Amino acid sequence: MKEQIQSIKKEYDDLSEKLSDPEIGKNPSELQKISRRRAELARIISLSERLKILEKRLTESKELFESEKDVELKNIADEEIEKLESEKNTLEKELKISLLPQDPNNQKNVILEIRAGTGGAEAELFASELFRMYSRYAENKGWKFDILNSSKTGIGGIKEIIALISDTEPYHFLKYESGVHRVQRVPKTEKSGRIHTSAATVAVLPEAEEVDIKIDPKDLRIDVFRSSGHGGQSVNTTDSAVRITHLPTGAQVSCQDERSQLKNKAKAMKILRARLLEKKEQQEIAKRGQTRKSQIGTGDRSEKIRTYNFPQDRVTDHRIKLTIKNISEILDGNLDKIISKLIEFDQSAAAKAMTDKQKLLENKI
Repeated sequence: MKEQIQSIKKEYDDLSEKLSDPEIGKNPSELQKISRRRAELARIISLSERLKILEKRLTESKELFESEKDVELKNIADEEIEKLESEKNTLEKELKISLLPQDPNNQKNVILEIRAGTGGAEAELFASELFRMYSRYAENKGWKFDILNSSKTGIGGIKEIIALISDTEPYHFLKYESGVHRVQRVPKTEKSGRIHTSAATVAVLPEAEEVDIKIDPKDLRIDVFRSSGHGGQSVNTTDSAVRITHLPTGAQVSCQDERSQLKNKAKAMKILRARLLEKKEQQEIAKRGQTRKSQIGTGDRSEKIRTYNFPQDRVTDHRIKLTIKNISEILDGNLDKIISKLIEFDQSAAAKAMTDKQKLLENKI
């Protein structure tokens, strides 16, 4: 750990030097990248310094306990030792987690895709509620939320909706939401009172920049058509809707929410880049054999990750076996109580995997 901290301090100094270079200021994206990384390193260095101070105080308290003859003062020193050891364990855990390899996509914006699954109109209504849940969550976080494409039904449901969520680390928080979300309740249209099970699929993709994915214009087929509303009726008199097909992969994206063909094309390209980046990363993971079975957030859309049970007023996340009461609060965007547990679980699993790896290497030596 000491060697890692020394390396981090050196990188921090190098980045500080780069930030003082006037040329960096002329490149806003590079400036933002360096500033963000420097802030990450500053936090790790701060934790390291706090741990040093804590360890020094702990040593002094132990020395006082050993040398002190007065029973009352000895008891005070003993209580101080217990408190400091608890703080030290917490700080060590926090520092160990901060030293873990970070997901390079954590800082990226998110392309959020929600699609109604099995369950007909009830699934479409549930997809609409999930969309509201994530839009409220983004609002609570102060993130920008922009709809890229949508296909809605006349009764307030959603067949499919795609949105861009942008700001600070949205992918870090939302990447655990990919998968099948299931709802159990009595639909409004059900007269016999039977509980139905419906589902919607959520996909969370990191937004891809042009530097992440190179797309040859020759590999694209671009079709334009008129936008349609509920029931397929035309809502525009010009061919503003755009469909882009990536010929090598067959990936296809349509956008029609904007009245401008250029805006729809730009939005469609954002979605296409994100999907191609996801495909590329999944292929690389498969090649390396890194299935991350001990961790979550793999983005497997076929995995049933959560159930919203209305009769019992509970939400259950099946990956970490977490059950929380009060569905209305969760659907109102208060997701932190679930997401924080998912992040904690993922980090603990990663820390354990790293510790096990270090022990294995030590045993070989």
